[in-house]
Amino acid sequence: MTTTGPDFQRARSADAKQQREVAILDAARRLGAERGIRTVTLTDIAEAVGMHKSALLRYFETREQIFLRLTAQGWREWGPAVRAELELAGEASPSAVAHALAASLASRPVFCDLLAQAPLNLERNVSLESVREFKRVTLDEVDALSEVLQRIRPGLTAEQAIDLIAAATSLSGAYWQMATPGREVEELYRSDPRLAHAVVDVEPRVARTLTAMLEGYSHRASTVNPLPSAAERRRQGT
Repeated sequence: MTTTGPDFQRARSADAKQQREVAILDAARRLGAERGIRTVTLTDIAEAVGMHKSALLRYFETREQIFLRLTAQGWREWGPAVRAELELAGEASPSAVAHALAASLASRPVFCDLLAQAPLNLERNVSLESVREFKRVTLDEVDALSEVLQRIRPGLTAEQAIDLIAAATSLSGAYWQMATPGREVEELYRSDPRLAHAVVDVEPRVARTLTAMLEGYSHRASTVNPLPSAAERRRQGT
């Protein structure tokens, strides 16, 4: 649905400019969900909001800046949601944590698509200030989620928590691309048993990898800092 008419004349107030930016972002998100981020052009977005491309460039410098802004929004939405879910679980097993992270990402296909596109091209055709703003949002959300992971998985280090988040988000982005090759290619994969491995289900694959990571971290922690035996605790008076 396009928005046309006098209401989409050039915004002259701060509120009107903000409303226009929201409309542009909403249109880009909708088109990305329908077609895939990499296929959506600036002209597509402009037409969806009833603007000429040159007018849209008054609000965003490039299509990449639009989608980079949407990626930042995705982090702001996903981070608090998955933290709340993990907090409710309290101390959780490696499998429970892994499945919570994987499921929360797989349920956000546009975010997964954006996660893959951000380092490939969205950060490469924008101003340095746009990259700086995006990275600040990402780092804030990673830090907050890392703290929660360390609370519910005692012994998990900050470095390990950050690596886990990086694996969850990067794998979800990459697997999402593999899981959505296009209708004709997917039909080819499903029609030939020899190509069955190319049919990707994002959530279980990510969950298996994250479970293995967390189990490995737990094993390493117990090996490096083993818990004292009952006899040792008695000798220590604990």
